[in-house]
Amino acid sequence: MNNDLNQDSDLVRKRVRDQMRDPVRDRDLVVGLDAGGTRTRAVLASAVDGRVLGQGVAGPGNALTVPVPLLTDHLAEAVARAVPEADRARVVAVAGGFAGAAETSPDEPGRLNALAALTAALRRLGIAADSVGVSSDIEAAFASAPGAPADGLALVAGTGVVAMRIRDRRCAVTVGGDGWLLGDDGGGFWIGRSAVRAALRMADGRGGPTTLADAVGRALGVPIGALPYAEDRPYAEDLPYGGPAGPAGLGGLDGEGGLGGVGGRDGVGSPSGAGGRDGGGSPSDAGGPNGVGSRDGVESPRSGGDGPNPAVGPVSADASASASVSASGASRPARERLPAEPEWSPDRRAAYRMHLLPAVMAEPPIHLARLAPLVAEAARHEDAVARAILDEAADHLLEPVRALAPREGERIVATGGLLGPEGPLTALLSERLKAFGLTLDWVADGCRGAVALARLGHGGPPPTSRTT
Repeated sequence: MNNDLNQDSDLVRKRVRDQMRDPVRDRDLVVGLDAGGTRTRAVLASAVDGRVLGQGVAGPGNALTVPVPLLTDHLAEAVARAVPEADRARVVAVAGGFAGAAETSPDEPGRLNALAALTAALRRLGIAADSVGVSSDIEAAFASAPGAPADGLALVAGTGVVAMRIRDRRCAVTVGGDGWLLGDDGGGFWIGRSAVRAALRMADGRGGPTTLADAVGRALGVPIGALPYAEDRPYAEDLPYGGPAGPAGLGGLDGEGGLGGVGGRDGVGSPSGAGGRDGGGSPSDAGGPNGVGSRDGVESPRSGGDGPNPAVGPVSADASASASVSASGASRPARERLPAEPEWSPDRRAAYRMHLLPAVMAEPPIHLARLAPLVAEAARHEDAVARAILDEAADHLLEPVRALAPREGERIVATGGLLGPEGPLTALLSERLKAFGLTLDWVADGCRGAVALARLGHGGPPPTSRTT
């Protein structure tokens, strides 16, 4: 009898403890990973409602360029920081969006590397998830849009450019992403190269005056005395708008110092991490299967921080950030403060070219992407040449979208700093998309989408609420 009473008392006490326990800790947990070329981010979330409970950051996670043993270490480190040891037994699903990974075929190298590394990392941490999924970083970014959409269009515009049609949360069609040598028109590299070309054309007389000559020359180390507006006065006093555009990467397109990171998650410009399929680019940007690019370069114009960033969208021409509007000229009076033709002697022009050309050639071509913020800055101050460059870039971004034959009202999920809330091409492209009845939904990265995919992998309903 006494034993029965003791057992009943124990059951009552257990029920009371269970009722008092933090309900979040009793739920199933999921982990979402965004593995790019410069860092790997892990997010721990509730499988029930997607609420973020923890996060961790570690080193690069490009599935093609990071050796599998090192990739395993980085994944294990990020997940360990996100998931307390006491909670690891409750992780039921893990999903990762990897630069350099895709699911175009069962034996796709990047996908196999990512899956092998992720499986080993989870085993090391004692996480026996029922569902472990791998996708590309672009697929994860697409799923980061509100409601975790299954179908639609994705547009990446960072160091490079690529557009995709997503069906059932997998890439069905890819347009662009051919790398800086063969494509990626309108991306950060293309804009930076256009700035140098404009500077050289001004120097040899083929082009009109532009403050880009000063800004580009300064960024590439041209002596002050050879700059077109330098004369004998301090540099800042000579610019028509009162000061330099700033060092390359100012304002950045990737939130980590600008496109000059050269962008992107991999530091050489690619969410695929220096990536792409050949290690030189990225299926997502300046890269593509053979390029050297980045979407992220361009991860986002966010100011940094390791926490997940919520999607921001839709972004329209009317609601886009002031930086974009200024770049398009929409928020300024209808006048242009063109710089006057400087007294730039033939000797100084020759000296300018003599210093500029070797400086450009001394670095990998993709590094020109770091000059893209200078064009945005000059356009904000109504430099006609800079504004023309951005207008042409927006025209180029429209081309891959049109090639995907978008349907009116179809969702376009955009990522990359050129199209972020303060991206220089946001308003310009949004205006062009109006003719197709399309708007942009911008997302910062793939963490939120990876969490959504993990929840779906666990058999949950399509997420409808924010996870960050």
